[in-house]
Amino acid sequence: MATELDDDKRFSNDEVMAIINECIDNTIGERSYSNENASSWSKTIAAECIKNLNKLEKPYKYTMTCSIMQKNGAGVHSASSCYWDNCNDAVCSVHWENETAHCIVNVFGFAL
Repeated sequence: MATELDDDKRFSNDEVMAIINECIDNTIGERSYSNENASSWSKTIAAECIKNLNKLEKPYKYTMTCSIMQKNGAGVHSASSCYWDNCNDAVCSVHWENETAHCIVNVFGFAL
């Protein structure tokens, strides 16, 4: 059984959500969806999120996904599952959208 982390070292959903939203806003913002740019946008969002999460200097390894889709009325479903330490590990999911795009980011934090 793992020892529970101190509050100042724990995965903070609010901090992670703020980082994700800032990265998406800086990368996509109010730009219109572009199939040509979606791949580079998702890579940029992923790289910036990981860089900023590491700046928090918390004892975690991070895994993340970033999906960008054109907002055209089509449905999308996704699921994830993890076997982890419920006391220390966590996930933060953000669904962001503008007039023409959906962006879904999941960040998984695994305590070291």
